[in-house]
Amino acid sequence: MRDDFAASVAAHGDDDRIRAILEEVCQTTGMGFAAVARVTEDRWVACQIVDRIEFGLDPGGELEIKKTLCDDIRRCGEGIYIDHVAMDQDWRTHHVPLFYGFQSYVSLPVILLDGSFYGTLCAIDPNPRSVSAPAIVAAMQDYARSIGAILSAK
Repeated sequence: MRDDFAASVAAHGDDDRIRAILEEVCQTTGMGFAAVARVTEDRWVACQIVDRIEFGLDPGGELEIKKTLCDDIRRCGEGIYIDHVAMDQDWRTHHVPLFYGFQSYVSLPVILLDGSFYGTLCAIDPNPRSVSAPAIVAAMQDYARSIGAILSAK
């Protein structure tokens, strides 16, 4: 790990309940990668990961913040749901999906019980997935709330 901050983020996410939620995210969305990330103004650090597509991150791993959509979520506080990047007028030329090669994406803010922004719950897949359906949106919102509660209690 890069430093003490990354190590503390990974330790904070070392929780079987969070891993179980990430497994449910993959099952619900059909996506192969799900993560909880600690997102700050200048860092994206993996808190916990389920990686079935060999994206190559482990807890404590880091992405460049400007090469993530999670930075947008930190700033706006709203979730992003993309079913098929190549068919989406707003996203098909965006640098982040092009850089990582994903075709489906979902990410929501993780808010702690005190109301502060912790980071994001996100999932990606190299194939298109139906993630904007109302039932999936509702499930993802529930998962993000549950993760916020778990992290708040630690």
